[in-house]
Parts: sequence; structure tokens; C-alpha cells
Amino acid sequence: MLKHEKQIKEYEKTLTEVKQQNQDNQLWSDDEIQNLEGKLDKLKDKVYSELTTWQRVEISRHPDRPRSVDFLKAICEDFTELHGDRSFRDDEAIICGLCKIEGEKFMVVAQEKGCDTESRLKRNFGMPHPEGYRKALRCMQLAAKFRIPVLSLVDTTGAFAGLAAEERGQGWAIAKNLMEMAQLPTPVIVMLIGEGCSGGALGIGVGDRVAMLEHAYYSVISPEGCASILWRDSQKKELAAETLKIHPEELNPLGVIDDIIREPQGGAHHNPEQVYKGVKEYILSALSELKELPLETLLEQRYQKFRKMGKFEVE
Repeated sequence: MLKHEKQIKEYEKTLTEVKQQNQDNQLWSDDEIQNLEGKLDKLKDKVYSELTTWQRVEISRHPDRPRSVDFLKAICEDFTELHGDRSFRDDEAIICGLCKIEGEKFMVVAQEKGCDTESRLKRNFGMPHPEGYRKALRCMQLAAKFRIPVLSLVDTTGAFAGLAAEERGQGWAIAKNLMEMAQLPTPVIVMLIGEGCSGGALGIGVGDRVAMLEHAYYSVISPEGCASILWRDSQKKELAAETLKIHPEELNPLGVIDDIIREPQGGAHHNPEQVYKGVKEYILSALSELKELPLETLLEQRYQKFRKMGKFEVE
């Protein structure tokens, strides 16, 4: 349970108990029950309309938030996973595979964190090694060869920063992906579904359309990492989160992202089906637009999109 939801959960528990007691011995009238339900709705409206930046970061990390594997099960048909980078090994922090969405073919590249201790260790907590990015690039190039659109699902705290990853060329692997994705001759749709930190997210994040779920965040560094560097105090994570401007409504005017997919009240974990539907509709709509563009126009617009990101003032 998230801290800001504690009061809501307590009220919901009390309301449930009242309803159960009322079934055996009716002490509350229907109007009184409806009045209590109305107060609960108002409480939810108040709490969820006043979320701080850090509280939204906590929502993006909620253990019940839909993960990449959940999206693949919900929106994809005939998913066939592809493994390995043909050089070192298969990195399970990144899932790649072919699928169909409403009959449209896609190559999916998705970062996966895992849902319990065993799966998180298996997925390295969603932090890819260099071979993960090489696998992703291999599959994206395969998609381009057959003119299959690429769908990228981003959800990572960052690329793995251990010595072994650096020895195998982590920085080069990400840089190579940036360069190759910028000129990949097929439509690329990027969806940020949770955390999107640093080069770990950018390594599969260059696309013609970049969209974010409402409470996802996208940043050069995690709030904790930023606080540790700037203030030498990770406890200032809330200040760091506020300063970084990491949420979609702040990034959209800068051209960092193109669209925002709304979430249910309180976050995607409250109604995953609604989120799956919104994401699916967005993907198909974006693909419909991108398929109409000549290849030269598609690539030029992609280049200009990233070339023009951000705003600055000259005094």
C-alpha cells in the first residue's frame, strides 16, 4: 500500500465491514450507505488530484502496476519470443519477439523487471546488460528487413552499471542502438509504461512516436541518484523528483514525448484492463498514421523530432 492511499484503504475497509454487518442486521439505511460511498469518492478525488511528483514516482513503481509481460499477454496475439544477441548470451531483462495486434504485425522489444524475487533476479530487475541492447538491435534490424513495425516498451531504472557490463561495452551498445534506431527503415513506436531512466531507457527509446502512461516518468537519472549527486543526500529524492521535471505533462511541451495515455484514477494498477485498451488503441492509431508516410519522410521526421527537442532562451 502506498502512503498516500492509506486513508483510502482504511475507509474502504470500514465501508466493507459496515456493508457486511448490514446484511445480518440492517442498522444503516440505503441512503446512509450511499452517503458513505459518496464520501469515499470525494476522498479519492481529493487524494488523487493532489498527488506530488514523488507520489507519482511511487505509483510508477507499484508492485501491482502492469509490466511488459502483462501488456504482451493483453494486447498481443501469436507472440513468438526471439532469444540471444548472437555474440554472448540471452539477456532476459529485455524481451524480444514477433506478434500481431489486431492483425497488424509487430516486432516487440520490451524491458521487463519481474514481479517476485525469483523473476526479478532472472530479469536483473529490468536493468539490461550490453547483450540485451544487442539482442534488441538484432531483432529491430530483422524487423526492418521485412518492413515490420517495431513496438518498444520502456520500463527500467537504467542499464546495468556493473563492471561486467562495462567490460562488455555497455556505453557503446547503447550508443550503437541510438544511431541505428535513428535510421531504422520501418515505423518505430515507443511506449513508456513505468520508469524510463537514463541511457537504459534511451537504448530502446528512439522512435517516430514516443508516448507515456500518465504516471510513468522519464529522466536522465532516478530521483535518488540525482539527490545523491547534487545534494549528497538520497533523502532529498522528493526535491530531486520535483526539480527534474520527469512527468509527461512537463515533457510534452518540450517535444521529448508526443502523447500521454491517461490512467485510471490512482494509477494503472487500479484498472489494468482500461490501460491495456488505451495503449492498444494508441499503438494502432499511431501505426495507421506512420504507414501512410514514404520511407524518406518517415526517417527525416524522426531525425528532426530528436534534433529539435528541448527549448532554450538566448539573452
